Amino acid sequence: MIEDAKRSIAFLCPVCRQSVILERTVFQLAASGSRLPCPCGKSALTVSLMGDQVRLTVPCLFCEQEHIVSCSTAAFLQEKTLAFSCANSGLDCCYVGEEASVFAAMRRLEETVDVLESEAGAQGTFLNDLVMEEILGELRDIGRRGGISCTCGCREWKLKINYSSVELFCAQCGGALKLPAATMSDIEDLCCKPTLTIRGGKPPEDAK
Repeated sequence: MIEDAKRSIAFLCPVCRQSVILERTVFQLAASGSRLPCPCGKSALTVSLMGDQVRLTVPCLFCEQEHIVSCSTAAFLQEKTLAFSCANSGLDCCYVGEEASVFAAMRRLEETVDVLESEAGAQGTFLNDLVMEEILGELRDIGRRGGISCTCGCREWKLKINYSSVELFCAQCGGALKLPAATMSDIEDLCCKPTLTIRGGKPPEDAK
């Protein structure tokens, strides 16, 4: 039955910057208010079934705006993969389709974003220069207080600056901590953290 048809819907959360992939039946989409939230609770994609058309409102990681896109109901239910793009960046912001195809598309998108971030960071260009400057300032202050450490026990770390994020790497075990650096809320979140812990290796056992 059409009502039992399952669709996977995916997007990148612009707040926590994680991939969100959810599976829903047509019945669930019609009955649940069609709001598909990110687990962080700070963004959500909405789906509206409108007869022979389906309209999606998609939060966008790249331009921090919501995109309203639409397609035929037949395409929404039957296509192996549908891709919707951000007009500002030219990058995909949402996928709909079969589970395996959607997962594969999201994996490629994540890889593309990682490459773009690394290249832009190396060139010194950022999504928001003011936010990046504030994030780096906060990190310097936390570091001066000795507030950055790794679960392996090491307090030495390295910094990598990307397009819209920064990464801290433990100098001993290589553990990493990625911090978003794109919006004012990213600054507020970091200001609330007196310490930062890199999730690396386990600390050595105390000598007996």
